[in-house]
Amino acid sequence: MTPAHVTVAGLTIEAQTDDGSTLVIVDDVSFSIEKGQVLALIGESGSGKTTIALSLLGHVRPGARIVGGSVRLGDQEITALDMAQLRSLRGNRIAYVAQSAAAAFNPSRTVMDQVIEPALAHRIMQRPAAQAKAVALFGALGLPNPGKIGERYPHQLSGGQLQRLMAAMALITGPELIIFDEPTTALDVTTQIGVLQAFRSAVRDLGTTAVYVSHDLAVVAQMADHIVVLNKGRIREAGTTDQILHAPRDDYTRTLMAAARPVPTTGPAESDTARPLLQVDGLTAGYGKVDARGVPAIPVLHDLSFSLQRGEILGVIGESGSGKSTLARAIAGLLPPARGAVRLDGRTLPPGLAGRCRDQFRQIQIVFQNADVALNPAHSVGEILRRPLAFYHGLRGTAADARVAELLDRTRLPGTLADRRCTDLSGGQKQRVNLARALAAGPDLILCDEVTSALDTVVGAAILDLLAELRQELGIAMMFISHDISTVRAICDDVMVLYAGHAVDQGPRSAYAAPPSHPYTDMLIASVPEMRTDWLPDGAGALALPPIGGIDDSAALCSFLPRCPSRITGRCDRAFPPHRQLLSGNAILCHLEEHELRGSRQHAEAR
Repeated sequence: MTPAHVTVAGLTIEAQTDDGSTLVIVDDVSFSIEKGQVLALIGESGSGKTTIALSLLGHVRPGARIVGGSVRLGDQEITALDMAQLRSLRGNRIAYVAQSAAAAFNPSRTVMDQVIEPALAHRIMQRPAAQAKAVALFGALGLPNPGKIGERYPHQLSGGQLQRLMAAMALITGPELIIFDEPTTALDVTTQIGVLQAFRSAVRDLGTTAVYVSHDLAVVAQMADHIVVLNKGRIREAGTTDQILHAPRDDYTRTLMAAARPVPTTGPAESDTARPLLQVDGLTAGYGKVDARGVPAIPVLHDLSFSLQRGEILGVIGESGSGKSTLARAIAGLLPPARGAVRLDGRTLPPGLAGRCRDQFRQIQIVFQNADVALNPAHSVGEILRRPLAFYHGLRGTAADARVAELLDRTRLPGTLADRRCTDLSGGQKQRVNLARALAAGPDLILCDEVTSALDTVVGAAILDLLAELRQELGIAMMFISHDISTVRAICDDVMVLYAGHAVDQGPRSAYAAPPSHPYTDMLIASVPEMRTDWLPDGAGALALPPIGGIDDSAALCSFLPRCPSRITGRCDRAFPPHRQLLSGNAILCHLEEHELRGSRQHAEAR
């Protein structure tokens, strides 16, 4: 048997709490990784997976320390190294790929300078050799124009491209071990496919040993040979990827598996009025000067129309840049539409914040994706919740305190959190506070902008359950923005698919259970990883998506034309597509007839 390349034995890490006591955050963890193998560490937020992964670099966060156990890379004991030895190790023999590539790159330097920096800093090779190796890695990682992309700056590249460039930076020194820490969590599903393929091919072609940290079992299934399941700093189960996915032995592992497969919720209670709560007609929005036709210099949304009843949830999906968040901003008044109207409960809303009254502010609330940015770290949870209570309802003193307690209970948070700051809370708790603040206003409509995308599967599933309860018990309508169609189909009554600001597919969620749909909807559905190891094959059989980019914004043609695998020359490239009503109940923006869509889907599946 090949000797273990990485060995962790009895690893125990403690952290100091605010009251001076110690807390065990990693408890007697042991595992080994053979050379060239990929081990996944999975679990909920707070399970210790990132703490364990960083210990392989000899690093622990401030206030924590390794108090027992061994971490070995080959024959070297990492816990025994001094700081100078660790600096020599990091970025050389061991490399790290973080979750947010955008935050890891210096915006004032070209990506080539940053990718080759580890090789130059560790004096592994001279600049010409490092640049040549970087270009080879760019090609291996599927980056466009490998010979030129290094000349660009980070802000000129997409999130998926930056993640691949971060992997190139990690691989430039030929490390023995590479650590991937949630590297695709923030990416939309189509981008994630290309990044996963690139990561897996590079790791296997170079024979690199890797640790992959994630909460997503379906993603892990595409990368890992073995899985370690963690909960509260302890190993609950360890085994091969196939065994963990198909024959889990531990109850906690089964809980993770169940959370990864959202169960559809029931629909809203019967509305007492036929009039929709929200009516959007011909909405066009963007940035820059608006011309005489009502079109902004940088158009984002094009002629959107839809309605939403009280107690209903509308799912809005699409890749990054499709216009989802811009739509929420336009409805909330943060971005005045260039053309069209937004009506709430039959009344036309003023286009911008300046024209809206306090009650109209109250009626529409937004829950943002990143609770860390949305919540003031200097204020306690109670102070954050009291502000909307005072502003909208005039509640202060004991009446406000009582309402804060009700809101915390409603969002399944302990009342003791009222006196704590948000910096002390987990990601899931922060998102619940974010939601409780929106509820404090007493809204009729909540705009949920990617509220579960940064959360682990168990916490994300709990937030989805909470949203379903709120709409049933309080009759609140919601617009749920996401790039994950499986999540949208689980919680939403109706679905609207955006592509380049156009509503290319709209209908009840039941319409998306089986084909046909718009070709772009099919692409999104096919891009959601499945919990089986053969879902993303290698080589010629790998799932090939049309490249992102090259979209024609001309109103005379279909915006999806450059990427459409079903396009018909002589028809799709001559005129703007018509609206078609399919038998399943959804309306699509497409030149293809229903029988042609079915034939195209069957042909794609046969391939």
